[in-house]
Amino acid sequence: MAKNRNEKQMHNYREHNHNHQNHEHHVHEHHNHDHNNKFIHENHHEQGGHDGHNHDSHGNYSHHHGGQESHDHHNHGDMVGDFKKRFFVSFIITIPILALSPMIQDFIGVDWNFMGDMYILFVLSSIIFFYGGWPFITGGISEVKEKSPGMMTLIALAITIAYGYSTLVVFGWDGHQLFWELATLVDIMLLGHWIEMRSVMGASNALEQLVKLMPNEAHRLDDNGQIQDVPLSDLKRNNRVLVKPGEKIPVDGTIIDGKSAIDESMLTGESIPVEKNTGDEVIGGSVNKEGSLTIQVEKTGENLYLSQVITMVKEAQESKSKTQDLTNRAAKWLFYLALTAGIVTLLSWLLVGYSFGVSVERMVTVMVITCPHALGLAAPLVVAVSTAISAKKGLLIRNRANFEGARNLNAVVFDKTGTLTKGEFGVTDIIPNEGYSEKEILKLAASLEQNSEHPIAKGIVKATKDKGVQLGKVTDFESITGKGIQGTVNGKTVNVVSPGYVNSHNLTYDQRLFNKMSEEGKTVVFVLLEDRLIGMIALADMVRETAKEAIATLKEKGIHTIMLTGDNNKVANWVAGQLGIDEVYAEVLPDDKANQVKKIQDKGWKVAMTGDGVNDAPALATADLGIAIGAGTDVAMETADIVLVKSNPNDVIASMDLSRKTYRKMVQNLWWATGYNIFAIPLAAGVLAPIGIVLSPAVGAVLMSLSTIIVAINARLLKT
Repeated sequence: MAKNRNEKQMHNYREHNHNHQNHEHHVHEHHNHDHNNKFIHENHHEQGGHDGHNHDSHGNYSHHHGGQESHDHHNHGDMVGDFKKRFFVSFIITIPILALSPMIQDFIGVDWNFMGDMYILFVLSSIIFFYGGWPFITGGISEVKEKSPGMMTLIALAITIAYGYSTLVVFGWDGHQLFWELATLVDIMLLGHWIEMRSVMGASNALEQLVKLMPNEAHRLDDNGQIQDVPLSDLKRNNRVLVKPGEKIPVDGTIIDGKSAIDESMLTGESIPVEKNTGDEVIGGSVNKEGSLTIQVEKTGENLYLSQVITMVKEAQESKSKTQDLTNRAAKWLFYLALTAGIVTLLSWLLVGYSFGVSVERMVTVMVITCPHALGLAAPLVVAVSTAISAKKGLLIRNRANFEGARNLNAVVFDKTGTLTKGEFGVTDIIPNEGYSEKEILKLAASLEQNSEHPIAKGIVKATKDKGVQLGKVTDFESITGKGIQGTVNGKTVNVVSPGYVNSHNLTYDQRLFNKMSEEGKTVVFVLLEDRLIGMIALADMVRETAKEAIATLKEKGIHTIMLTGDNNKVANWVAGQLGIDEVYAEVLPDDKANQVKKIQDKGWKVAMTGDGVNDAPALATADLGIAIGAGTDVAMETADIVLVKSNPNDVIASMDLSRKTYRKMVQNLWWATGYNIFAIPLAAGVLAPIGIVLSPAVGAVLMSLSTIIVAINARLLKT
């Protein structure tokens, strides 16, 4: 099997690579094969065409399914600006509100009262309530509708009660207005949300990025063989389309003319370009490397492979439990506490015999105090510090709630190609025959291969740079169809050939070693000098050194490591063996990747998925924590909760450590933020009223300010 695979690869590799020399410069200018830059080309190509996403059925499909995601993404910057503007406007209006508030005047020992001052105070506070508080009111309504009260509901409750009660006082109710509480609460909450939103990236637009993988147009062939450039939505089943070298394949179909190497690594995880001939199926979104192909359209619209991946990502994103982050969970309980404490306070004061007016004032004081100002800054300040630290470490945090959960992970699932490996061929073994050195064999092979852009050729040439080998001059270069290449290097005839060529010429070589390397998923080429076999060169997708360190560290921490790859079994097991991974699942389709993650979750484990390709997107969305390698596709990055900018698997551990420290700091801050409530709420409720002690709002304000300062200082103390 391995031998046949090698022969097929070599056969097609030689035939296509060197029959299409004239295409290579053109093709490879447009398509960068280096894995670390592989999506630069895609983005550059798509900028002009996908702004509207209305050219084809896939674009409409995206808007139908992914409209909210893309809408959120585009509006994220506007929302940050909106919170900033609301904060500054509210802050400026708060200054005269504080100056006009009798309670603040008493506290600082002045009397600035004048005719109609309370009405001015009412108007200014109304502006703050309706302008500054609007995001919290609408957010609170949404949370209540979803039966998931959180931060927005708590803030909305506090400001609505403070505003409603204070308005009644201005227009005749007996009591003390709390407009200053309303204004400062809105200011601090707007500031907190602005800081947090500025620190964290916007919502995912993964579905939009998936659609970008498809070209806008296809070269449709009419009955006379004439080319018409048409939108993808115009393609029907059994239409014929032409795909030129370097172009993306527009639809799923069958090759009816031509042969080429197809790069499917983004879609399936297969690390080696797959050789395709007449009658073979091709996937929309994969890249045609070398030959021109005529394809018969088999699937369009929602039946396309990519459309099915889009559906899987969407379903996974929707089914992922809407986990609330720590602050929202704390706010939820404070909301219930505020309601309970308020009702209990009102009833208690009424039962003791106080007037309804006095009882309501006590209830309002309790409910407003229960929403601590410091809570609005407790998490955002930690988030801001944590985000700054993570950025320095090369971690881009996109989902706070799932990032917080990283501290509880039991298993980390890795994609292979591009995540544990570099996604590019490298020389793993050079086996010289007697009388020749490894460097001599490498020099002769690389000299012959230096003009080729094929991944195997590039891998051999790169090895000469790593080992400091000088290349020789090539003349009389020619390809031997299906067998290999030949040329004269420094006056001697050199061939780099496939196993098929060697076998057909009855040349002897170490078959046991060849079979062993093939079993490991390596591609083997043979080097001949003057028709004598002088050695073998084996190549494979190179394992990242950092991946070995990452797997070792995870094992030390007792975290289970799993490889999930679309690549074949032999390659997967060879890579897993080098890294010491606990479990391997190979030849896995994208929907199976997501299912496999679910199976691991069914054990009760918290699972992180690390990947870089389109085929990883459903699994990234399904996992408790999705981690994308920064060198991967935009689709993977947009679906993930964390992006590893440096493409270093070690950063998986760094993100887990930072998650643990960030969570610990948040818990401390929440205790500081709510700690004074434990002391203040009973006093505000009047527990000590019988002995003449009732917490004045002025003292409450001092306690509030103190807890806010402590929270701010504690957040700055977060260290890596």
